[in-house]
Amino acid sequence: MWPPAASWKALGVVSLLLALGLEGATWFLLYFLRERRRRRSSLPEVLFFPAPPTCTEGLLRPSRPVPCVCGLPHTESSLSRLMLRLLSARRTLELCLFSFSNPQLARTVLLLHKRRVQVRLIADSDYMAVRGSQVGVLRKAGIEVRHDQHAGYMHHKFAVVDKTVLITGSLNWTTQAIQTNRENILILEDAVVVKAFLEEFERIWQEYDPACYVFFPGRK
Repeated sequence: MWPPAASWKALGVVSLLLALGLEGATWFLLYFLRERRRRRSSLPEVLFFPAPPTCTEGLLRPSRPVPCVCGLPHTESSLSRLMLRLLSARRTLELCLFSFSNPQLARTVLLLHKRRVQVRLIADSDYMAVRGSQVGVLRKAGIEVRHDQHAGYMHHKFAVVDKTVLITGSLNWTTQAIQTNRENILILEDAVVVKAFLEEFERIWQEYDPACYVFFPGRK
């Protein structure tokens, strides 16, 4: 009886490793693991909320020498998964958010800014000024922020990481939405879809250029 196909595949890999020698086999295994991790990270991911409160200090302060004793569970959650996706940014982060008041997500964005990731934020003019909003904190840190100047809401809720990963869904970036509401987030790397969202971001970014603001309507 012939061995199953999986066994032949395994035997083929072992034969290849033996042929490559120790150094070559090490390189092959590292390459294989990197590729498997890359493929997994490129798969669409769906996150659902509410997310129970969990400790995220390990993500925001990975080099902290003393273990956290905050009392919150040190487990993975939809919020920590969202933060991990944001923290994967190496070059750029575009944010287009109706409401942004969650401190953990704000610290995540500030950490990226500190790492010299170029961050741009589009916000709604009404909700960027509500109590607890983090938009002012981000602007004060040097992050460029633009907002609407009309009666309708800037109601988008999406982010684009390194111009390749889209994060979008019903979730407002507020603690209430994260811990209380039934919400969703979709994370995907579809070039066509990401391109459409980037074009929308750039269109709004230009429209909300402060040079285009009208501070005294009706005056000549």
